[in-house]
Amino acid sequence: MLGHTFVALADNIMVGQLGAAELAAVSLGNSFVFIAMSLGIGFSTAITPLVAEADGAGDKMGAKSALKHGLVLCTLLGLSLFAIILLCKPLMYHMDQPEEVVVLAIPYLELVAFSLVPLIMFQAFKQFSEGLSQTRYPMYATILANVVNIVVNYLLIFGSFGFPKMGIGGAAIGTLLSRFILVVFIWFLLKRKKRFEFYVTGFNLKILENKVFQKIIGLGFPSALQMFFEVAIFTAAIWLSGVLGKNAQAANQIALNLSSMTFMVGMGLGFASMVRLGKQKGKGDFKALKRIGESIFLLTLILEIIFAALFLLGRFWLPTVYLDVDDPLNQADNVEVIAIAAKLLLIAAFFQISDGIQVVVLGALRGLQDVKIPTFITFIAYWVIGFPVSYYFGLFTPMKSSGIWMGLLIGLTASAIMLYLRFNYLTKKRIRQVHPVEA
Repeated sequence: MLGHTFVALADNIMVGQLGAAELAAVSLGNSFVFIAMSLGIGFSTAITPLVAEADGAGDKMGAKSALKHGLVLCTLLGLSLFAIILLCKPLMYHMDQPEEVVVLAIPYLELVAFSLVPLIMFQAFKQFSEGLSQTRYPMYATILANVVNIVVNYLLIFGSFGFPKMGIGGAAIGTLLSRFILVVFIWFLLKRKKRFEFYVTGFNLKILENKVFQKIIGLGFPSALQMFFEVAIFTAAIWLSGVLGKNAQAANQIALNLSSMTFMVGMGLGFASMVRLGKQKGKGDFKALKRIGESIFLLTLILEIIFAALFLLGRFWLPTVYLDVDDPLNQADNVEVIAIAAKLLLIAAFFQISDGIQVVVLGALRGLQDVKIPTFITFIAYWVIGFPVSYYFGLFTPMKSSGIWMGLLIGLTASAIMLYLRFNYLTKKRIRQVHPVEA
């Protein structure tokens, strides 16, 4: 999961050397892509609990069927999301964003949007592999893709070694190429491993079952909405920051990219809880399921406290990694961006804890195949509680960017509390059903 964020990290750091306007343009373009990506990744997570449950029950055909049907749906979803983003491009001109930022963002968005197709196809293979508790192979593919992205960025953003100097367009090409390599390499890795050969070869696409599609959609659509509600509020923070100006938007992007990296650690643990709990569900051992879930929650809490401390200690230094602080032409803008980003990282240090807990509990609930109530909880937390706070304090008080992020903190905290209460209620209920005397 960190691998997905490192693609954006490399783009932000390398594009940030060009100036605040270019960094803000990447931020604006990625805001559209991140919304679509959240839907694709969220939908693909439906494959994992189905594969984990089938694996726990010793049903190899069930696991292969989940991959085949999931891959078909993920491919169609990727193409659909690409088309939707192209249709939504003109919205940039009506969002009260700086004109120079919009002009730079549109060509970047066109290429990066197409990279969603291979990315979401990769997600199908990744979620399948994780459902079998094999997380190394998606990691290997992600590492290779990041190396490709950085090399292509270096060659095309700055025009190194005789290549054309393309600016943020070069970053878009790097992202696109790296994601095609991502899906090809993961398929190659799984195909050559004897354990996986049965699952990833010999697909008969003429035989597709509606009941399998319905089960994946039944789990995937609510899971997609859960991730969409969270990513959308962070995207709203990008747009609200754009109203405050390019420097506020650039600072928001820096803080968002850093917090996204720590969030991905929590998300990775969320997938671990999804797999482990899905297997225990397949075995019918709900006492072990609850114990494993709460152990992962505690591990996440410890890690997020460490990340919070790092953000507090490094809040003035970390933003300088993204900018050329010695550039005399952009010195005034860069000083302002660093000052705003440092304030945002102060708030981000605290919401790391809530963010990590809510995503790992959400993963546990997906492992239980409980998705409808958690979807309602995430909507309430982010859009009924969090967004109104961000909107009011960001645009109508002197807090500005800090006010936007206070809304994020409140929304994430509400989500973490309500989701944990749901997990605790559901696991105790299942234990009583299986062990009524002990309960």
